[in-house]
Amino acid sequence: MDDKEYSNMYAIPANYTDSGKLFGGMLEPRNTVEAVLLVGLVGYPELMWLPVPGTIKVVVMTVTLLPLAVVALMGIAGDSLIQYFGHMTRHWIHRRKLHFRRIGYHYEKAKVKGRERSKRGTKKKKAKKQD
Repeated sequence: MDDKEYSNMYAIPANYTDSGKLFGGMLEPRNTVEAVLLVGLVGYPELMWLPVPGTIKVVVMTVTLLPLAVVALMGIAGDSLIQYFGHMTRHWIHRRKLHFRRIGYHYEKAKVKGRERSKRGTKKKKAKKQD
């Protein structure tokens, strides 16, 4: 009569936290909704307004809509497309230029703003000019 050891330790699966996602944790709901809206907004005009035969419409829609849908489903840098474009717009509005002073470069007085240049040695030069 062998006594078997029982363990109360369980392995937590990798998809444990993927409960709020679609297709087994592959797609986020926000990205999926954005992809469907984008494909609908771009695909409807292509389907209805292109005056070409059906085969060419299928090719054009495959070339344009498939990459758009894939990018919209994946997102950019972990964000959805709307979030990403919001970050880019906010950056564009609040951007600023940074100016650094170069080491070893002698700036002209007119170009230096807000800094008082030291006047060491100017008395000696004036005294020599007067002699």
